[in-house]
Amino acid sequence: MRAGLYATPNHSAVKDYLATLAHHFQLPLQNPVLVFSLILAIILLAPILLKRLNIPGIIGLIISGVVIGPHGLHLLDKNSAIDLFSTIGLLYIMFIAGLELDLNEFKAHRNRSLVFGLFTFAIPLAVGYPVCRYLLGYDFNAAFLTASMFATHTLVAYPIVSRLGVSKNQAVAITVGGTILTDTAVLIILAVIIGNSRGTLDMEFWVRLVISLAAFSAIMFAVIPRIAKWFFRKLENEKHSHYIFVLAVVFLAAFLAELAGVEAIIGAFVAGLALNKLIPHSSALMNRIEFIGNSLFIPFFLISVGMLVDVGVLTHGPQALIVAATLSAVALGGKWLAALFTQLAFKYSSAQRGLIFGLSGAHAAATLAVILVGYRDGILDDNILNGTILLILVTCMVASFATEKAAKRIMVESPDDGSDLLPANGHHPPEHILVPSPATAAMDKLLEFAIYIKDKRSANPISVLTVVSNNDEAEVNILKARRLLDEYVKQAAATETKVKVMTTIDPNVADGIVRISREVMADIIVLGWPSKSGFFERFLGDKLPVILQHVDKTVVIGHFGQPWVAQKRIVCAVPPFAEFEKGFDAWVAKVVQLAKELTIPLVVHCNADTGKAVMRTAERLKSTVPLSISPFEDWEDFLILSRSVRETDVFILISARKGAASYISELDRVPAKLERYFAANNRLVIFPQQFDEHHGLEDYSGISAEPLHIGIGAVQKLGKTIGKVFKKDEPAPAGKPRRP
Repeated sequence: MRAGLYATPNHSAVKDYLATLAHHFQLPLQNPVLVFSLILAIILLAPILLKRLNIPGIIGLIISGVVIGPHGLHLLDKNSAIDLFSTIGLLYIMFIAGLELDLNEFKAHRNRSLVFGLFTFAIPLAVGYPVCRYLLGYDFNAAFLTASMFATHTLVAYPIVSRLGVSKNQAVAITVGGTILTDTAVLIILAVIIGNSRGTLDMEFWVRLVISLAAFSAIMFAVIPRIAKWFFRKLENEKHSHYIFVLAVVFLAAFLAELAGVEAIIGAFVAGLALNKLIPHSSALMNRIEFIGNSLFIPFFLISVGMLVDVGVLTHGPQALIVAATLSAVALGGKWLAALFTQLAFKYSSAQRGLIFGLSGAHAAATLAVILVGYRDGILDDNILNGTILLILVTCMVASFATEKAAKRIMVESPDDGSDLLPANGHHPPEHILVPSPATAAMDKLLEFAIYIKDKRSANPISVLTVVSNNDEAEVNILKARRLLDEYVKQAAATETKVKVMTTIDPNVADGIVRISREVMADIIVLGWPSKSGFFERFLGDKLPVILQHVDKTVVIGHFGQPWVAQKRIVCAVPPFAEFEKGFDAWVAKVVQLAKELTIPLVVHCNADTGKAVMRTAERLKSTVPLSISPFEDWEDFLILSRSVRETDVFILISARKGAASYISELDRVPAKLERYFAANNRLVIFPQQFDEHHGLEDYSGISAEPLHIGIGAVQKLGKTIGKVFKKDEPAPAGKPRRP
């Protein structure tokens, strides 16, 4: 009797629990926690499973959306939350496309990019419109919009060329540049077609479109960059605020684009172009933007696109299959013809033609955007939508395989891409940068600079070193230093750069730096500029000579008082005969890399011979950075350069060790002048590597050459003085006044 009394409540509780459980798992799922968990599981597993089949992860996400969508297993239904994340992902795709474009490459090859952009836009459009209009039987709006979709392309296969090391090939550059032209043109066509379908395509529409686009462009390219630059400078240390600001700009631009009468995706793309120069590609901010977008927002959008596909449409009759096969054939055929015409126009190899076709053959981001907008507006039907999804699957796979095959052929045909100038290749050990932690300079700025110039192919971390004096508090000071350096490890982790923290005990800081640099086999040592005015001469007389005498590798001394976003040029002063130094190619490569990261031009002041050597090295690097040579030889009157150096310039002095080929006595006094007359500038002094890797100055550490240097300097000054005297006595040429 007692057992029965207790059995009923327990049975009832189990029934209630099972009912609650059944309610949570009732299809389609409604519990937001469960819905989000399912989508995250798909985002995690789909790319991993398809990666084993060498299929792009984008395909797995779309297929997953088909499976769980309302026309599949109906695990999920379209609701406001999914629509919100889908919209964010769509805008994010277009924003990243604009943000990642290398504007220097586009400018360097703009004429060829224009020609390729014309081919890859006009040929698929010319082939696709008659097919859609007369073969498939769609009306003008549907046929023209679908044909314009063929003109778009997404650089799905770009990671392949980057991984195989052929990203500097000119075929890659013009394909990336053509993306700007063709996608922008297609998105404007989209606005026109939408206006035509709504019956608003009249003169008033065109006038309003032109005026609104002009106002929109002025805001995005004139106002937004100035606001962004001011924000990044004023809140330089608020790193999380930078990301929120960027997101705000993206969605503001999308809204302004809608007000201007075009689609929001155009605004997101333009926002990427507007912020392109302000966000270095190796910065923590760029890493956050790509990480969050590629991890969450963009996969969410791709899954939601798959949820739109009605697989049952393909079984209703042959029409759907005919449409899908026709769209895929026209898309691939049009892009192949565009690549062929580009090859013939510029006399490219067949491998380069294959590379152009592979990179431009994939249809994903802009294609989805165009078709989705047309579908939502009622212009396109289910057959086009489902056919486009199959088109994306086919073109992404074909493009991936074609790109990998062509890239491998190019590796064999043209191995010289300038990589021999950099340390991380088959002939040199991987690059290693050592950053001694300064007591007087901002360590975070030095580390940021080291991240920008680091060779991305090198697996070695950036070593951050603190040298502690050997006294009774040495152990305590080591613990304090390690706690402080942990913050810099977090800073580097935000850019996915490995940092190794090192602490050592040594009575002399310079000796400790020298010893550790040998242990880790550092190629570059980045030192901080003394923070107190007038201390550079003392720095030169104390720490630096010891390091320069015992370390033959490149030594950089840097002062970074201004945010990188405020810099507009790099101005470099190079002494005569610098091209004969062992480390000439290496420092040129690093300066060019810094200019590329900051998307700013490079101006080099030097004599004619050195200028030619700099240009040759830049050409071997396949550099697209705007580079100009300005004649300069009067090192006695070095301050004459101050007339051409602005406050927003990064000023770099290429110095030399005493006894080096490019050493002149005036170089000893220049750093102190930089400290005094260029105090507001970000400035660097670079001592290039002098000797071969197998023997350095340490072999002669017991010999002091200082008296010899003093004697040579005195003879040089005496020679210049005598030369000036004889110049005064020379008769002036006819018709020319005598020099005073």
